[in-house]
Amino acid sequence: MKLLLVVAAALIDADDRVLIAQRPEGKALAGLWEFPGGKLEVGERPEEALIRELREELGIIVKEACLAPLTFASFGYPDFHLLMPLYVCRRWDGFVQSREGQALKWVRPRDLRQYPMPPADEPLIPALVDLVGPGA
Repeated sequence: MKLLLVVAAALIDADDRVLIAQRPEGKALAGLWEFPGGKLEVGERPEEALIRELREELGIIVKEACLAPLTFASFGYPDFHLLMPLYVCRRWDGFVQSREGQALKWVRPRDLRQYPMPPADEPLIPALVDLVGPGA
């Protein structure tokens, strides 16, 4: 089975909300909400890929020192196995904006389960709730 490595970010704002993005029509799992990120290109380290993806998708500049590994997901889809490290980022330059037509929403970690997510993203939620606390 093919192993697919993707990286994702939990961007956390000053109010302890996490950014999620809705997968646009025409993509696999369209309509589901996910943490921003994407696939690694050949020769990229995970942090480099995440910095590139956040710039392309959201128009923000992230420094590698501002990415902290939090947890990861390992999930078997029918055609491939997904391995997805999740990094936390609380500092970036620029304003978050949708650059690929995806809907964006800032959500309290305790409320993330109200948004349908791909099965690989759901196990990441408890680590975020623990990070910011149940009241956030």
